[in-house]
Amino acid sequence: MKLLAIFLALLAMIASASAQQQPQQQPQRPPAKPAQSAKPAAQPAAKPGPKSPFTPPAFKITIATEAAFPPFNYLDRKGMPAGFEMELAQEACQRIKAECEFIVLKWDELIPGLLEKKFDVIMSSLEVTRERRQRLGLSRRYYLSPGAFIAAKGAPFDGPPSLLRNKRIGVQKDSMHADWADKSFRRSAQLKRYGTVEEALKALAADEIDAVFGDKAQLWLWSQKPEGKCCELVGQDIKDTQTLGIGVAAGLRKEDAKLRDALNKAFADMISDGTYKKINEKYFPFPLN
Repeated sequence: MKLLAIFLALLAMIASASAQQQPQQQPQRPPAKPAQSAKPAAQPAAKPGPKSPFTPPAFKITIATEAAFPPFNYLDRKGMPAGFEMELAQEACQRIKAECEFIVLKWDELIPGLLEKKFDVIMSSLEVTRERRQRLGLSRRYYLSPGAFIAAKGAPFDGPPSLLRNKRIGVQKDSMHADWADKSFRRSAQLKRYGTVEEALKALAADEIDAVFGDKAQLWLWSQKPEGKCCELVGQDIKDTQTLGIGVAAGLRKEDAKLRDALNKAFADMISDGTYKKINEKYFPFPLN
C-alpha cells in the first residue's frame, strides 16, 4: 500500500510539471490605432482676396466753406456742400490721395477756425489780399473772375470800355470795382455808387443807368435770372491785378507748406490735362483761370 501511494504521488508531480511547461495562450488585443499628433495638421494658407483698384488715402484733411455763394459753393438738396469750388476740391483730394471731409461755417468763422486748427483748408471764394498773405499760407490761384460790364441788350457798348465814356455807370461803393472805375472813368463818365451790386443792377433794369461794372461771374448769374433778362455782358474782360486783385486761392496755415505744395500741383495738373476746363464748363460759359 505504501508503494502504491508513493507511485500515485509521483504521477501527480509529473502531471503538474508538464502543465507548467506548456505556454499560456495570451488574449488577443485589437490592433493599435495610429498615433495622433498633439497639434492638428497645418492647413494651407488662404489665398489673398482680389486687390482693390483704389489707392488707400495717405492722410485725412477737413475742408471748410461758407456754402452761401452759388454756384461756387452752396448746399445741395441733401444739405451737402456742392458747387464749382467743391468739385475742384474733391478732384484735388483724389490727386493728392487724401480723404477729405467737408464742413460748413459762417464766413467770419473761416479764418479764425483755420488758425485755431479746427480744420485744414478754406475753399470759399477767398480773395487773395495783402493782409491774408500775411496771416495765411495761400495756395496758387484756382479761379479768377475778371471785371466786366453789363448793359441792356442791343446797347452799342460791345467793345472797348472807351465806348462807355460820358455814360452813367453803376458800381458798388467802397469796392475794388469802384476803385478801378474811379481810376479809369473818373473824368470821362458819370459814376453812380450803390450800397450793393444788386442795387446797381436794379437801377440798370429800370433804365436809370447805362451799365454796371462789377465781377463778371456775378453779373452773368444775374443776367440768367428773370429780372436780368433785359441785359447782357458787353465789352472785354478787365484784368488789373493792382486794382482788381489776382483771384481766389485756398487758405491754409503757413506751417502746412507740404499740403499747400500738394494742392498747388493738383490745381496745375487739372488745368494742364483739361479736367479744370470740364468742371468750369459745367457752371460757366467762360473760363475762370
